[in-house]
Amino acid sequence: MAKFREVYQQKVVPALMKQFSYRNVMEVPRLEKIVVNMGLGEAIQNIKILDSAVQELGSITGQKAVITKSKKSIAQFKLRKGMAIGCMVTLRREKMYEFFNRLVNTTLPRVRDFKGVSGKSFDGRGNYALGIREQLVFPEIHYDKIDKVKGMNIVIVTTAKSDEEGKELLRLLGMPFRN
Repeated sequence: MAKFREVYQQKVVPALMKQFSYRNVMEVPRLEKIVVNMGLGEAIQNIKILDSAVQELGSITGQKAVITKSKKSIAQFKLRKGMAIGCMVTLRREKMYEFFNRLVNTTLPRVRDFKGVSGKSFDGRGNYALGIREQLVFPEIHYDKIDKVKGMNIVIVTTAKSDEEGKELLRLLGMPFRN
């Protein structure tokens, strides 16, 4: 997937340098990491759901998922500190670019009634968060092997200093924003 990085180097960097008048190439924002997280509250009652989630996240991202545990106890949810309640994967470098490319070009267009992603999901520091309601939109997941539809959060962390810079970076990389 060196091709996607070349697109960044040859098209995105010059465009951003011109638009935000950076003096140095190292000032140009870039993708730092992508965190894919699956929070499963149902894992309290049914621990087997976690195994399928770890396996699905692994096949989607091509990297082994880590099980996340609760940080504190919440009595109303019958949740104790240290219980397994989700899984996540942090992607960097080549795997990150490869996943981003697949997300933008194959996965998002498969979402039903897709009109583009919201341009308002930035955190103030140029990082973008995106929620996906079901894991079926990924081509790696086979419909027959699904026991339960699970959603996920995808956070794209950039080195941008503002939301405007982060949005422009993702737009130039091919993220389909709504107008």
